[in-house]
Amino acid sequence: MKTLRHLSCTLLLALTVAPLPALAGDWAVVANPKAGIGHLSQDDVTNIYLGRYRRLASGVTAEPLDQPADSLLRANFYRHLVDKNLAEINAYWARLIFSGKTQPPRVVANSEEAMQLVARRPGAVAYVERSKVDTRVTIVFEMTD
Repeated sequence: MKTLRHLSCTLLLALTVAPLPALAGDWAVVANPKAGIGHLSQDDVTNIYLGRYRRLASGVTAEPLDQPADSLLRANFYRHLVDKNLAEINAYWARLIFSGKTQPPRVVANSEEAMQLVARRPGAVAYVERSKVDTRVTIVFEMTD
């Protein structure tokens, strides 16, 4: 029984630190067509989502949108973007919030809400499933393998 419990704990630990199976190309970063940006680099997206950039290159205030905390899409996004798991991202934001330097991205309920906000707000930027992208938004970044 003790061995089985140990094996279960080991398996659970392995699952929490193992790379996520989804491919990088499963998501895209989108912006409002009126934002005045045609493309963002990986560094740009990283800086926007880690609170380092408060303005887009066009001068519009950046409003990054995050998927729910328990979302596999969110975990994949940060893993592929900055090679960090959600615990590391949460710790990063906890330090910044405590220091009063900046606020984390606004959390939305799902990709459809993200798409609606990006379509309405010129500075909004969101990562969504690639299959959810439509003509309301412009793809400004896609991770390539």
